Amino acid sequence: MTTLTYTKLYDSDFYAWTERQAELLRAEEFEAVDWDNLIEEIMAMGAAQRRELTSRLQVLLMHLLKWRYQPELRSKSWGYTIRNQRNELAYLLEESPSLRALLLERIAVAYPRAVKDALEETGFLRSPFPALCPYTAEQILDETFWPEG
Repeated sequence: MTTLTYTKLYDSDFYAWTERQAELLRAEEFEAVDWDNLIEEIMAMGAAQRRELTSRLQVLLMHLLKWRYQPELRSKSWGYTIRNQRNELAYLLEESPSLRALLLERIAVAYPRAVKDALEETGFLRSPFPALCPYTAEQILDETFWPEG
């Protein structure tokens, strides 16, 4: 198959394309690899990991804020979500330890989104939430940390 044929396969049957690219790499047939699309997919995989980190932090931070600022409404569901997001973050960071270097950056991105979501869910007319994230990365990930309010 030519590179043009692989590009057509990439566009028409992504799974078959991935299988064929893996075969070519295993066989060290590097001249036949669809390098442009392969590089694009590898970059997309990294971006997806970064998005997952941000998304999980956003959900976790929103629930930590609700836990702290609406103690009278705390529920098993909120506790479950906090524990689940921490577990999933731990797994993600275990599988991709280099994501730890992005934690502070991703917290800074996720926190304003979490505040927006928390405001919507709580119905607060004015935000009681701090402008900057009040929790350290260690607290956010620590399964024994529960903000008091």
